Amino acid sequence: MTERSPMLPAERARTLALASAFLRGGVAAGLGLGSLAVLVTVLWISSPYPDSGPGGALRTAAAVWLLAHGAELVRPDTLSGVPAPVGVVPLLLVAGPVWLVHRAARDAAEPEEGRPRPSQTGAFCAVTAGYLLVAAGAAAYARDGSLRVVPDTLAFPVALMVAGAAAAGVWTAAGRPLGPLPSWSPLVLQEALARTLFRNRAEAACRSAAVGAAVLSGGGALLVAVALGRNAAAAQESFLMLSGDWSGRFAVLLLGAALVPNAALWGAAYGLGPGFALGTGATATPLGLTGTPAVPDFPLLAAVPAEGPAAPLNWAALAVPVVAALAVAWCTVRRAAPADAPRAQAWSPRETVLVTGLAALGCGAGTALLTAVAGGPLGAGALSAFGPVWWLTGPAALVWTAAVGVPAALLLRVWRLREPGWAWRRDLPAEEAGERAAEPAVRKPVPAPEKKANEAEEEEAAGRPPRRWWALWRKGGPGEGAAQEGPAPAASAEEAAPAGGAATDDAGFEPYDFLPTDPWHEKEVREARWASLKQSSGGLMADFPARVPAAPRAEEPPAEAADRKGRSSEAADREGQEDRGPTP
Repeated sequence: MTERSPMLPAERARTLALASAFLRGGVAAGLGLGSLAVLVTVLWISSPYPDSGPGGALRTAAAVWLLAHGAELVRPDTLSGVPAPVGVVPLLLVAGPVWLVHRAARDAAEPEEGRPRPSQTGAFCAVTAGYLLVAAGAAAYARDGSLRVVPDTLAFPVALMVAGAAAAGVWTAAGRPLGPLPSWSPLVLQEALARTLFRNRAEAACRSAAVGAAVLSGGGALLVAVALGRNAAAAQESFLMLSGDWSGRFAVLLLGAALVPNAALWGAAYGLGPGFALGTGATATPLGLTGTPAVPDFPLLAAVPAEGPAAPLNWAALAVPVVAALAVAWCTVRRAAPADAPRAQAWSPRETVLVTGLAALGCGAGTALLTAVAGGPLGAGALSAFGPVWWLTGPAALVWTAAVGVPAALLLRVWRLREPGWAWRRDLPAEEAGERAAEPAVRKPVPAPEKKANEAEEEEAAGRPPRRWWALWRKGGPGEGAAQEGPAPAASAEEAAPAGGAATDDAGFEPYDFLPTDPWHEKEVREARWASLKQSSGGLMADFPARVPAAPRAEEPPAEAADRKGRSSEAADREGQEDRGPTP
């Protein structure tokens, strides 16, 4: 027998769970720091002319790891003797620490069989504390290196970024709920979030804002790619001049790859209009580059436009915010007026405008936040301002998205509420729409030519309005379009039957979309063809008449059908007598 361990007290189990969460935070920080230290050490080993020993390489790795969290660094050894700040954060490096903290908090807060689970607040605090303890040790270790950490930036933004990633991990472990809010939050927000309608509208606004910010970033990346393609020779020359050995060029290549998201946000700011600063006395906008730029020698900076007024080709960058605003409007209208829902369930124009405006506000706030971390100082003099100006880029994104997105959302709403074709769709009750959606799709036969010729008279006799010229392009054919214009009466048995006129008596028979008009399938031709085949077979074929399908069979007069049935029974009796032999 296996002896089971005694149950731990609740207080001790809670302590062990908090200790496990604290350890997870420390391990996450160690993984990120260790990975970057290995990369920097490999580059230091492969460099033919290292500036310092292995201790200096490890201190540089610790400083760069803290830079990936948003910390500001200082280079004390400069030619002028004045310490130069380094505040431009490579955004691609931020993805690693954020993912590690998020995963550690999620794993600590998720329930697991056989393991005590701390509370959500306890898991958040423990993971954050464990991670920040390692970050403080790394800052103290890098204090004597060539890149030193500004102590004030350890609280903001390093601690804030770690806490945000940990909170997102705990929220993911809880299933990403949208409520309830904490007890200290305003009562108005708690009551609003308790309503399902408010949550749906807020979720739609957040999704549309995220799509708008993503389209802006993608458009900025496209602008940078086009500019680099036009100035490929200058970018290549800058890349080759920065280092002469392969290890140095590999380091420059890695740094350029880490700064690609920054360049995309710079391009987005350029397309929005405010542009970006190239030092304290120069600004690049779609209208031109003004002032004297202080541009370091780097391959990505070869995409910076030339000095002077901009060419008409540069004005094409203004299409980026227009496309982003249209994307926000489209994502909003997809929720406001779904294509498969009745008109009664669509949002009102006021709700559509409100949600689109909130999405524009979120897009502006997200763009301001991203552009704020995409730039920063690179020196104490002219390079103290380098990159997009967030307090101009954010409002510009808000104005573009609201001015273009709100009218576009209203127009798209009107377009999606139309009837398929050129007619506007009518109101459908929710119950009737649900019943129609639940019905299986049945392929309707095409009416015969005689019915098409007298279609207008039949529609008037049935009480339905005749079809107009603008409703010619309806989905499903003419019959379906007429059925959508109003509540049609219940279909009779004759209308539900196939185009042949009668229901089939065969289980596996499926009617064709049209009936053949040639004499090949007529009764006399089929019987003559069957008799010819029987005669040419030399008596091998059975003596029974040709089988006529149910649809043509229904067209026969009653007298001919009875005569054919009698002949069939007589032939069957003769065949039975031949099988039994002569009667004694």
